[in-house]
Amino acid sequence: MLLEGKKLLVTGVLDRRSIAFSIAEEAQRAGAEIVLTSFGRVMSITRMMAKRLPHPPDVLELDVTRAEDLAGVREELGRRWGGLDGWVHSIAFAPDDALGGRFLTTPWESVATAFRISAFSLKEVAMGLLPLMQERGGSIVAMDFDNAVQAWPSYDWMGVSKAALVAIVRYLARDLGRYRIRVNAVSAGPVRTMAARGVPGFDAIQEEWARRAPLGWDASDPSPVGKTVCALLSDYLPATTGEVVHCDGGHHALAYPLPEQDR
Repeated sequence: MLLEGKKLLVTGVLDRRSIAFSIAEEAQRAGAEIVLTSFGRVMSITRMMAKRLPHPPDVLELDVTRAEDLAGVREELGRRWGGLDGWVHSIAFAPDDALGGRFLTTPWESVATAFRISAFSLKEVAMGLLPLMQERGGSIVAMDFDNAVQAWPSYDWMGVSKAALVAIVRYLARDLGRYRIRVNAVSAGPVRTMAARGVPGFDAIQEEWARRAPLGWDASDPSPVGKTVCALLSDYLPATTGEVVHCDGGHHALAYPLPEQDR
């Protein structure tokens, strides 16, 4: 199987519609052993979702703003597995005043929160888990939206944070390559997740996406994204790093919608 014997960490599982849940599900089906992370008031939700996976995994406490949490995860995985083959960064958050068309009035404190959790945490977790990966190599995959090359309605400082995330992917790829650690991002089309419901105007974006994408796009089905992430976590892309892989039905490749007669 694609991920047979792999030991993987997946962050960000909130509900069954989440991209992270699909990644965890596909990874287990492909033979991987996984653990999840969560924290605070959503920990109980993540534990409930873990029970709905084919093989219910453990859920470890990880608030990416707390160094002690990261140290605890590293120590637990070291005891459990002795090392780590890969992990998925599916973490993003922005305060309400950093979204919804308030780009010009968002205070620095909210911008800093969005950047720290949604972008800088990729570097923090990568360095925190490096002792588990530097001897064996592996793969880190981060979740992006639309390669952060356009200004989307209402996305505002989350869009800026995603652009920073992609830049961090490239710099980590540069600096972790010496350990045979690959760092990539998957630019996914819009998926109707719990997090997406907090983005004003999401419905209009996903409807237009489905019309434009040459392969079509089902915002209620995260499984294509889960499978794409699993491909990057596997050994079948050994020389791919610093890349943004699109899983969006081909939406990114077109300047205009396809004519109806050509669909």
